[in-house]
Amino acid sequence: MKDSAYSELKNFKNKYPMCVTWFRLKKHAAIIDKHLNPNEQILYIFAGQLDNNHFSFFNTGVVAITNERIMIAQNRLIVGYKFSSVTFDLYNDLFVDAGLIWGIVCIDTIKEKIYVSNLDKRCLPEIETSVSTIVRETRDTFNKRKDES
Repeated sequence: MKDSAYSELKNFKNKYPMCVTWFRLKKHAAIIDKHLNPNEQILYIFAGQLDNNHFSFFNTGVVAITNERIMIAQNRLIVGYKFSSVTFDLYNDLFVDAGLIWGIVCIDTIKEKIYVSNLDKRCLPEIETSVSTIVRETRDTFNKRKDES
């Protein structure tokens, strides 16, 4: 049985407690679980504030990197949720901005930029390495299959 997104997210949060992510993590992670495809696996997951502002503390969301795509989820306070999915062919770059205490990660795609702020600056190298490695390996696998057909 696979771990839930929340149990994997707790591991990240325990490793990096300075990330500003105290609001409704279980509900945000449940949206990731809801949208996982049958054979899709979470390879890396983290949480932060879904904007480009170090003064934002009420915009928590979850970013999951799977073997198929990048998923961004945020449960709304009153009703409903926001969910976004980015396939690896739409991924451009990842930018990291480290400040004194917190940092910001920007996932640049063809259509938009996804900002995750108020991250413990100690986790920034891990996020960058994990996202870059997963995207590169997935693209390589996809390109090999495409060349074989």
